[in-house]
Amino acid sequence: MDAEIAIIGGTGSFDPGLLEDSRTVAVETPYGPPSDTITLGSFRGRKLALLPRHGRTHTIPPHAINFRANIWALKSLGVGRIISPSAVGSLQEAKRPGDLVFVDQFIDRTHGRPATFYDGGRVCHVSVADPVCPDLRARALDAARALPHHATGTYVCVQGPRFSTRAESRVFRSWGADVIGMTLVPEAVLAREAEVCYLPIATVTDWDVWKETAVTIDDVLATMKANATRLRGLLADLIPSLPAERACLCKDALKSAFV
Repeated sequence: MDAEIAIIGGTGSFDPGLLEDSRTVAVETPYGPPSDTITLGSFRGRKLALLPRHGRTHTIPPHAINFRANIWALKSLGVGRIISPSAVGSLQEAKRPGDLVFVDQFIDRTHGRPATFYDGGRVCHVSVADPVCPDLRARALDAARALPHHATGTYVCVQGPRFSTRAESRVFRSWGADVIGMTLVPEAVLAREAEVCYLPIATVTDWDVWKETAVTIDDVLATMKANATRLRGLLADLIPSLPAERACLCKDALKSAFV
C-alpha cells in the first residue's frame, strides 16, 4: 500500500508542500492517464496521496477531467479514503464566501461524462442515495467546530466550463440547492463504485450570479486564499483522527449492486 488517504486538490487547494518524504509517481490506468502525476508522502504519520484534479498548472477544464482514471489510479495505490476539496458558488444567503460546506447530496446537471467503471460486460447499479461517507463526514464536522461551516448541503454539479446564466442560477436556488460547482459528479459516484470512502469539502468563493453580481476570477482567487488556510487547519485535525480500519458501508458498496 503506497497510500491510505488521498486528497484530490481542486482549484486553489493543491499543496504538495503538505507532505514529508514526498515522491511523485505516474500511474497507468485502463482509462488513460489521470490528471497528473500523483505525489506520495506522509502527513501527521499517515500515508497520503495528492492528485491535482485540474493538473498542476490548472490546464484541464472541468468537463475534460478524466475522472475514471483519477479514481482508478488512487484505488490502485491502496487508497481507501478520498478527501475532495473544491471551490463552489453559493446559491443561498446563509452560505457565505469563506464558508465551508460539508455537502451530503448532489443534483447532477452534467452530460456526456463517463460515470461508471461498468459500461460493458456487467451491469452495476450502485447506490448513491447517500453519496458521502457518513463516518468521514462526522469526523470532519468534529474537526471543523471552530471554522465557519455548514453541516449539510446540496451541490448542483453543472457541466462547465462556463458559469451559469442568471435564469439558471435562480432555478437552482428554487430547487433548494445550496452550492454550485463543476466536479463532484461523477467523482463521487466513481469513488462509491470503487468502494472508497468519499468526503467532498465545498469551499464557497462567490455568490454565483443570482445576486445580480457577475462572477469574476479575481473575486474567486481572493477568497480562495483565505479558504486554503482554513482547509489546511481542518486537514491537520481530521487526517490523524481517522482510524486505520474502515467501519462504514462504503467498503462493501458493490455487495448487492450487480444484476
